[in-house]
Amino acid sequence: MRIAVPNKGRLHDPTVELLERAGLHIEDGTDRKLYADTVDPEVTVLFARAADIPEYVRDGAAEVGITGLDQVRESGHDLTELVDLEFGSCRLVLAAPEDGDIETVTDVAGKTVATEFPHIAREYFAEKGVDADVVEVSGATELTPHVEMADAIIDITSTGTTLRVNRLAIVDDVLDSSVRLFARPDAADDPKVTQLATAFESVRAAEDKRYLMMNAPEDRLDDVREVIPGLGGPTVMDIAGSDDVAVHVVVDERDVFEVVNDLKAIGASDILVTEIERLVE
Repeated sequence: MRIAVPNKGRLHDPTVELLERAGLHIEDGTDRKLYADTVDPEVTVLFARAADIPEYVRDGAAEVGITGLDQVRESGHDLTELVDLEFGSCRLVLAAPEDGDIETVTDVAGKTVATEFPHIAREYFAEKGVDADVVEVSGATELTPHVEMADAIIDITSTGTTLRVNRLAIVDDVLDSSVRLFARPDAADDPKVTQLATAFESVRAAEDKRYLMMNAPEDRLDDVREVIPGLGGPTVMDIAGSDDVAVHVVVDERDVFEVVNDLKAIGASDILVTEIERLVE
């Protein structure tokens, strides 16, 4: 099985980290290589531009690909989404000059809109019933209204800072995007693809979770359960030669600070908090 992943840019490092956490260590992978092996002899990584990954998957160069939803929508290819990997989040928005006369989507009718995402833009305006002239540009989209190339733009934003700097106001949200795992429809049910999707889901499930281990008086177990309900309740094990029991539980990271203090108050001891690499639910 071949996995197409971004070869550079802001999506490359998080994707490689995800593969590592899922147990797919990349062997001898460099920026100059197109392919790299993994510790699984049945899995190969194909490095490609994020925008090209939908094409690689559609054409069969890779069975699955990791790239943004915006790239897949722009490609127009029919791929099966398997897992939202929940990083690389951004918005595709319609924006226009702050002091202009475009305040709603309908105000764009008959006007020119510049974008690097012409396919998405045309679909968006068709859904809105607005007839706009979509012009494809290859960069610096936010400058086009100020040099009279366009009346408005459709562009990617994460924080909105670039738009504000260029005195552009958001008129409407076009698409919410994040990085996803996609597959060709005919490969989506392949056992190896399913195994990969499960591995990625287990990594995502472990995010913001912590594993707590402690000793606690057996007669205070009901109190412990009230403090740490956990995933299906704590696991309790006897400790030979002791009136205490060992308690293991998974809790949300945001709750750890208070939970540890509450556990100490009811007599728990030797409390250990660790990170979780993967959590198969």
